[in-house]
Amino acid sequence: MKSGILVALVRGFRMVGRRCIDGIWRLGAGMRLFWLTLISSGESFRRFHLTIREVYFTGVMSLIIILVSAFFVGMVLGLQGYHTLQKYGSSEAIGVLVALALVRELGPVVTALLFAGRAGTAITAEIGLMKATEQLSAMEMMAVSPIARVVAPRFWAGVIAMPILAALFSMVGILGGYLVAVPLIGVDAGAFWSQMQASVDWQHDILNGVIKSVVFGVACTMIALFEGYDAPPTAEGVSRATTRTVVTSSLAVLGLDFILTSFMLSV
Repeated sequence: MKSGILVALVRGFRMVGRRCIDGIWRLGAGMRLFWLTLISSGESFRRFHLTIREVYFTGVMSLIIILVSAFFVGMVLGLQGYHTLQKYGSSEAIGVLVALALVRELGPVVTALLFAGRAGTAITAEIGLMKATEQLSAMEMMAVSPIARVVAPRFWAGVIAMPILAALFSMVGILGGYLVAVPLIGVDAGAFWSQMQASVDWQHDILNGVIKSVVFGVACTMIALFEGYDAPPTAEGVSRATTRTVVTSSLAVLGLDFILTSFMLSV
């Protein structure tokens, strides 16, 4: 009996150790790919049309789900916020609540999660299929760097598209909150906009939201690129890499959001 328990414990420790070693190896490989992407980005700027094309596929093609989600998130914020503030006699401050919640937190975070689910999975699947069909190997045979030609343009496209999508998310969300608070509930429109303009600060609110969106863009895009580039060249390997992209990106966004918020509030 004791020997069986001992064997189970040993197997458990071995499995944990194997997972830790694999995680550290993947983290190192991801950082190496990130470094190679940065030093190979010259072609992305010399042939900027490659990056612009990827901005269209990652940013513009994600625009519909971003705008529709933002509109409903803003409406829910307006409805919930009004009923909460009404208890304290501060219903006129609903514009401040909607704007700050979107600009500081929900805009960058929800945009990053939607970006990972839509554009991130597409990037992983595309690069994984290119690897499975040996297109990346063919580029290397023709002395064309796959990182400079395939990875770097997609990386910079994600970094460019994410802050723009987050800004559009916040604007459409504020519009949704306005439509619920003013025409539907009856909050004064002047109070809605004037208190929002007086309370939202450029440096502490808007700029912090932009910084978050840029960091999330780097993280989500790099995770999607690494998972696709590292995926086993099989159908099952590509499908698992696509799933890992969503899970890892979501956890990274939430963890980075806590770290960035803690740092920004302490400054």
